Amino acid sequence: MRSACAADAAAIAAIYNPYVLDSVITFEETPVSVAAMADRISDTLAAGLPWLVAERDGQLQGYAYAAKWRARSAYRYALESSVYLAPTAKRLGLGSELYRCLLARLREIGCHTVIGGIALPNTASVALHEKLGYRRVARFEQVGYKFERWIDVGYWQLHLDVGPQD
Repeated sequence: MRSACAADAAAIAAIYNPYVLDSVITFEETPVSVAAMADRISDTLAAGLPWLVAERDGQLQGYAYAAKWRARSAYRYALESSVYLAPTAKRLGLGSELYRCLLARLREIGCHTVIGGIALPNTASVALHEKLGYRRVARFEQVGYKFERWIDVGYWQLHLDVGPQD
């Protein structure tokens, strides 16, 4: 695992855009350009948050990153996590490996709570989050609309036991 850089934007967009076009895993509906992806990577890193990539045989196979959960300052110790894999990298343990590295980085920067939002149903993502200790805390019904249908979203949460204490 290593930190992402602008040069990874094309490979990351190539992994992400099929999810945009063919799934409800993301609620984006328009493919993300390489330039826009480079900006996202840059903005994340500039905010002091991790964006990690995994390579196998010289090819980028997946990525994971953290984003602010909400904008208000009281939420500053809560982050949202995301992971995406190339189709050839699924079911090889790479998602778990990326997430473990991401969680270690989040502990290092003092994140207290990590939240994963999952468009439902998505048994693979639920299994990944629960394997790593996340627990389901909410389900919002019909909050997304994509491909002419309503989609529920569940939220899973993991406390990292770091950050300021009472």
